[in-house]
Amino acid sequence: MYLDFHTHGKLAKYLPFSTEYTDWLLGEAKAAGLDAICLTEHFNTQQFDTLYGYIAARGEKAGDAFVFEEMGGLKVFPGMETDIAEGGHVLCAGPMEAIREMNRRLAPHKTRDAFLPAAELFALFDEYPVLVGAGHPFREGGHIPELPRELQDRFDFLDLNGKDIAEDCARTEELTFGLGKELGKPVVAGSDTHQAVQYGCIRTCFEHDFDTFEAMKAEIGAGRYSICIHPDAAFKVKTAGLLKRALKEIHALGGDYVSVLLRSGGESPAVLAAKRAAV
Repeated sequence: MYLDFHTHGKLAKYLPFSTEYTDWLLGEAKAAGLDAICLTEHFNTQQFDTLYGYIAARGEKAGDAFVFEEMGGLKVFPGMETDIAEGGHVLCAGPMEAIREMNRRLAPHKTRDAFLPAAELFALFDEYPVLVGAGHPFREGGHIPELPRELQDRFDFLDLNGKDIAEDCARTEELTFGLGKELGKPVVAGSDTHQAVQYGCIRTCFEHDFDTFEAMKAEIGAGRYSICIHPDAAFKVKTAGLLKRALKEIHALGGDYVSVLLRSGGESPAVLAAKRAAV
């Protein structure tokens, strides 16, 4: 089973939620060869609860996952990406009810001057049956590797991030796997995509299928998986970045970026232009 541990359901935090855009993302995830994703939307995105309510309503619940049969049976595991006061992002994945409730409790801490320190965020996570991951731990501006060891030990996994792999594969692998070895923590893969071109740049291949977080944790702990990096990962990520900027500019100019994107099945002028620019 191919799973992406780090994905987003919106183009950007400040943009309104769009059912059409999210549906496009889910369909493209399956088309990119994924069987499942962890939807780890930013905890302070606009309409967080609306997005997750949509996933819960549209998907068919199976275990802890939500299955989208019209998207080829893609499984969506709920999750969240949260900023910490020290600098850096912490991923979590768990039951839908837990994710939505935690997000509501984090409402007072969604601005930069109010982010929770890591210790307080972990205390919140301890109240829920969630897996906790270090998101792109070596990205500039983050300080997860500098956290006290007792806090680093509370991570369940580290994120080998597609965006960072595309920028410097050797460095990202060396540092992430090095920290994983030091802490005795598994490393899994996530694309960090906000739009579909980036899907598949990196993915985690599990030997067995599953639909619960209990099974996910067991498979990760047993090491029954491998990480696959696409040979064109750098191209996919660069193209994705260009497309994201183009679509945000369309929105800023008052246009409907979703309709532009979905014209001709996603091969809109914006998509084609981004691909040409990335060559």
